[in-house]
Amino acid sequence: MSDNFSAALEDVAVSNGLPAPPFELPFPDKPELITENLLKLVELTPDPRHRFLFRNLILHLHQFVEETTLTTEEWMATIQFLTRVGQKCTDIRQECILLSDTLGVSALVDAINNPPISGGTESSVLGPFHTDDAPDLDTGSSIASEGKGRYMYVEGRVLGTDGKPIAGATIETWETDGHGFYDTQYANREAPDCRGRVKSGPDGRYEFRAVVPVPYPIPGDGPVGDMLLLLGRHNMRPNHLHFIVEAPGYNRLVTAVYPEGDDWLSSDAVFGVKKSLVVKLTDVNDDAEALKRGFAKGGSFKLLKFDIVMVPEADSRAAREQFAKEHVKDAAVPVSA
Repeated sequence: MSDNFSAALEDVAVSNGLPAPPFELPFPDKPELITENLLKLVELTPDPRHRFLFRNLILHLHQFVEETTLTTEEWMATIQFLTRVGQKCTDIRQECILLSDTLGVSALVDAINNPPISGGTESSVLGPFHTDDAPDLDTGSSIASEGKGRYMYVEGRVLGTDGKPIAGATIETWETDGHGFYDTQYANREAPDCRGRVKSGPDGRYEFRAVVPVPYPIPGDGPVGDMLLLLGRHNMRPNHLHFIVEAPGYNRLVTAVYPEGDDWLSSDAVFGVKKSLVVKLTDVNDDAEALKRGFAKGGSFKLLKFDIVMVPEADSRAAREQFAKEHVKDAAVPVSA
């Protein structure tokens, strides 16, 4: 064997090392055989949860193709669309989450994984604008730099479903500025703005300064924006303030509050609004009080009072398992934690 041939062998394509299936598959000469063969192969999946998920994914996806007699051109257009969605993503822009949100998948997954528990604050969608660089702030500090919008003060307590205060809970929050943009949408972003983290005190109390969020259009300059135009749907979200709340022993809460009176509350483009999350903003027209609370220019401000009620992890897990028992047809399939 020549040295050149030996060197070439080092670059030969190799398999993933798994053997051929221990059964014969008929040649897929008919459409239905394609689905049948794939389902037989799925049964080789070692993990039962993965086997269950992919079996159902294949069944529904193939059923969709058959029921719609999908054309080659339509499927290629779909592949190109999904490719564009991925290509639009950056470190601070998540077009894939935006697609999931606008198709209602994010809201559906959230609702299934966070069944309402009596007294607990309901969840809402995370959205595509969360970042990992929110600064830690002192109680009463501002998450927004001066000039980002109308003053708003947010206060409340973090409680358990038993009514007892939860001390030391981390409350992460983010919002748009008064122009309807998140900080990540500015090309000259140098530091996080309109976002931050505070801790609840010994009595469960938390408070911070912010600005009044405004309704805004989700990004329309990408493939998701094109899809909404194709479907004849608007791309507006009602004004809201995001929260992620965490405390040891309690289920992590991802939610948002939506000030009442917004024109887009009932047709939120990402299906995030729940009735219990619609809140009231109170006008405080007291210059001295504004200055006392740390608003540099004084004047009036909006007051948002919102108590956050956390659900114990055990109760949340039990609720998810009960939902699965009632809705999953294959009772033998383990439910993800």
